[in-house]
Amino acid sequence: MKKTFVLVVLFVLPLVAYLFFASGVNNFGRLPMLTEQIKQLPLNDSDATFEDKITILGFLGKNVEMKKGNAFNLNQKIYKPFYEFNDFQILMLMPKGTETKIDELKKELGGLADIRNWRFVFMEDQQIQEIFDSLQSDLTLDASLGTPYVFIIDKDGSLRGRTDDDDVGVKYGYNATSVAELNNKMEDDVKIILAEYRLALKKNNANRTN
Repeated sequence: MKKTFVLVVLFVLPLVAYLFFASGVNNFGRLPMLTEQIKQLPLNDSDATFEDKITILGFLGKNVEMKKGNAFNLNQKIYKPFYEFNDFQILMLMPKGTETKIDELKKELGGLADIRNWRFVFMEDQQIQEIFDSLQSDLTLDASLGTPYVFIIDKDGSLRGRTDDDDVGVKYGYNATSVAELNNKMEDDVKIILAEYRLALKKNNANRTN
């Protein structure tokens, strides 16, 4: 009996917890929509898009070296658990002129993980500001067009977040400077939106077979 109990505690309970959070998070409902259909990415040499992607949207700004820590936090705490989902991406909108700095950052990130779902799009300053403004958040970009906050964008290009966050009420973005916030809030919210789409896919497949 003791061995059975120990096996249940060590193996079964963690598995149940994982399944609950990874796929059964639907019990919490949908992640609230805060802004419907933000401004789309401009057509350029990049094929990056919000369409049919769950996107973590960020703005590192011109002082890339000052935001490297945020990128590494995202890589470890948000990207690594979810990058194997083909419809998941981290997308950074970068001012033109930062290409060399981003090449260096990609090399560093690539030493820690497979970065195939990290995307960097280089844009004019005004284009970056317009997309950020379309989020209609209570946050701002700094003078270098950067912010420590990142945003969850759904497959329809709409901003998702929290409407009843314990700390700020309406939560538009997640502070990538804070490992605790990424661990305790953003990771859970990404699980919710992934589970939301997985549930919708299962329902569609079930309807087709009926």
